[in-house]
Amino acid sequence: MKVTGKTILITGGASGIGLEAAKQFLDLGARVIITGRNQQKLDTAKKRYPKLTAIKSDAGNAADAALLYEQVKALGGIDILYNNAAVLVPPSNLGMLSDKHAEGAAYEMEVNYVGVIRLNNLFLGMLQSRKEAAIINTTSILSLAPSLIEATYSSSKTALAFYTRSLREHLKIIGGNVKIIELIPPLVATEMTADRNDKKISAEDMVKGLIDGLLKEHDTIRVGDAKIFNLLNRFFPKFAFGMVNPKKSHELLRN
Repeated sequence: MKVTGKTILITGGASGIGLEAAKQFLDLGARVIITGRNQQKLDTAKKRYPKLTAIKSDAGNAADAALLYEQVKALGGIDILYNNAAVLVPPSNLGMLSDKHAEGAAYEMEVNYVGVIRLNNLFLGMLQSRKEAAIINTTSILSLAPSLIEATYSSSKTALAFYTRSLREHLKIIGGNVKIIELIPPLVATEMTADRNDKKISAEDMVKGLIDGLLKEHDTIRVGDAKIFNLLNRFFPKFAFGMVNPKKSHELLRN
């Protein structure tokens, strides 16, 4: 899929992976619109990359989503919707009775899953009108093997993975022309993972992997260790589960 000349909307684009993606897409000659909840971060991103269009919008808010659609429509529409925004509630032990589990799960599901469906529903008609268009949904290796200390986050990404695959097949059945792409990254060095000491890939390399997959027309884009992890989980699921949940994570649950 060509990127040059396309207009791309990136949710959660004011920092981390989203901002790096904006930079690399701009370098390839694309027009880029980013969203985020933090106006200061959006302003900083715009100052850093003047060609960006920055719109304040919360990926988990229905009213914001509807307004975002109208704003993007007024700008001429998009060719690619990159659902990058996600939230991660601090790790907790599901075995301990607490209302925080339900509250955290609801928040993660609203942003990581329901919010994606909401935006896809809003923009699908616009994307269908384009000669070549795509939706990119970001899942995780945790949709393959769940993290014990990030159980509800893993669940939200699993839900998104199943939805993404179903949406792809639905569009094939009805003759839709929008490519539905699942992006499966490994652990990426961002603010969200700053307190993790595990092996991480840089945001720059993550986005390079995404773009390589787009250019090669892949429906599922696995980047970095996500490639080998997929094979390990298929043939050695217990080993893969142990990789995601080393013994040190058990200590976090006990404390």
